[in-house]
Amino acid sequence: MDFRELAEYRYSVRTYLTDPVPDDLLKQVLTAATLAPTADNRQPFQLVVMHTIARKDELRRIYDRDWFVQAPIVIGIVAVPSEAWVRSDGVNYSWVDAAIVMDHLILAATDAGLGTCWIGDFNPKEAYLVMGLPPEVEPVAFTPLGFPADEPGWKRRQPARELVRWERWEQDAQP
Repeated sequence: MDFRELAEYRYSVRTYLTDPVPDDLLKQVLTAATLAPTADNRQPFQLVVMHTIARKDELRRIYDRDWFVQAPIVIGIVAVPSEAWVRSDGVNYSWVDAAIVMDHLILAATDAGLGTCWIGDFNPKEAYLVMGLPPEVEPVAFTPLGFPADEPGWKRRQPARELVRWERWEQDAQP
């Protein structure tokens, strides 16, 4: 599919088949994620791939929804602030970079026929414990990864003309 079709087709999957994700598809998705651009090419992130089969109760401590552990895999993206580029005003870009990586992962998964759902409303304390994270890194987001058991529905999105400004903030959006 071309990029526009891919962007339009991607949706937040909340019901998954339990079929395993073939290794070649998992590798394809993970490779696409690692190809994401990061500030100064620092790549201040780690992906934690967790199989749900024996860890459902443990993973539900991170995000307590049945469908979160219905897919065969859950992937966490973790920022490593000490490895990130820092803007001149002190803003650390590790979270921005992690978000870009997760977006690449999700789009690559969609292209491979897999479903995902970006989870930001997770329990950070439990994420540290379940993934065995050291205190100097930061969990950013999670997604289940598996074959969707449903079909995409209608997505409500504001039209671009309401979200895009030209030249300055004060200018009205243009068609």
